[in-house]
Amino acid sequence: MGRSRSRRTARGGRAPRSPAAAALLATALAGTLAISLAAGCTTSREPSKDDGRSASKQQNPSGTASPTTGVGSVLAVKIDNAPGARPQTGLDSADIVYVEQVEGGLSRLMAVYATALPEAVGPVRSARESDLELLRQFEQPLLAFSGAQGRLLPLIDRAPLDAVTPEDASGAYVRGADRAAPHNLYLRPSRLLPSAPGAAALTTGFRYGAAPSGGEAATSRTVRYPAARFTFTWSESRARWLVATDGAPTVSADGRRTAPATVVVQYVKVRASGFQDFLGNNTPYTETVGSGKAEVLRDGRAYDVNWTRATAADGTDFTTADGKPVAFAPGQVWVVLAKAP
Repeated sequence: MGRSRSRRTARGGRAPRSPAAAALLATALAGTLAISLAAGCTTSREPSKDDGRSASKQQNPSGTASPTTGVGSVLAVKIDNAPGARPQTGLDSADIVYVEQVEGGLSRLMAVYATALPEAVGPVRSARESDLELLRQFEQPLLAFSGAQGRLLPLIDRAPLDAVTPEDASGAYVRGADRAAPHNLYLRPSRLLPSAPGAAALTTGFRYGAAPSGGEAATSRTVRYPAARFTFTWSESRARWLVATDGAPTVSADGRRTAPATVVVQYVKVRASGFQDFLGNNTPYTETVGSGKAEVLRDGRAYDVNWTRATAADGTDFTTADGKPVAFAPGQVWVVLAKAP
C-alpha cells in the first residue's frame, strides 16, 4: 500500500520548508561544535570524499512532521563497520540496525532512530543504491551519510528522503581526533532533529509482542558475507542476543556489549548494481522488495518464517508457514540482509 508523497514537487524535488523548519536549519548551520568525542573532535566543513565519492548537494532537513501523516521523520545513519571503525558510537540507541553487504564482501550498517536520539553516532560513511529502496518504507526519512558515488547522486536527489551530508549541514558533523579519516566522522543528531519522532515513525510493518508458537531452542547463529561474519549468541541473563563481528565482541564506544532483543536473518537477492567503488569493485544491490525466507531469533529460540514486501513504499511482513504474523520481542531489532541460497 503506497503512501502519498505530497512534500515532493512534480519534478521530484522537495517542497519549501516551513518557517519553523527554516529557523531550525539556520540554527544548525550557524552553530559550531565545541565538543569532543573520545579524545576530541574538530568540526569538519569540507565536502566529503568518502570512498572516492563526491558529496551530495541536497536541501537541508527540517525534522518536522509529514503533512500527510503527522508523523515525524526517522533518522537513518550509514555507519562504518570496517575494523578501523570499531567500536562504533550510538548503535545502542537505534531502534533498528540493518546490516548489508558492500564492495569486496565487506559489511556496512544503517542505524534507524525513532524513539531516542544519542548524543553522537558514527563513524558515518557513504550511501549505496540499495539504501534508497530500503528507506522507502519510512515517511520522508532523514538519511545521514558521508558522500556517494557521483552517478548515484541524481537518484538520491529524486528519492523521497532528506539527504544530509557534511556539506549540507557541516555544523552537525565532527571529526574525531583519536582515529584516522575516513573512520572518524561523527553525527550530532540534535543538530538535525529537535527531538526523537517516536515509535509511530517506524513504518516498517514490524510487530512487537508475544512470541509465536513453535520454533527451536537456539544458543547462537552465525551469518557470513564473503569478507565478514556476524555471530549472535543468546544471553539468558540479559535476555538479549550478544553480537560479535568477525569473531570479536561488538561493543559500543563506552564498552557496553551490543545486544538486540530480536535478530532477523532475512534472505534476499543480492545482485550486481551499475555502480563501482573507486577501486573498481562492483557495488552489490540488495533487493528488499519481494518475498522470501527469514529466520527470527528471539527469547532464545529460532523461528523459520516467510517475509513479504509488495512495494518499496510498504513495510515488510513476517509470517509463519500458516500465514500468522510474527511478533518481535520489544527492544532493538537487527536485520541482517543475507544472500538467499
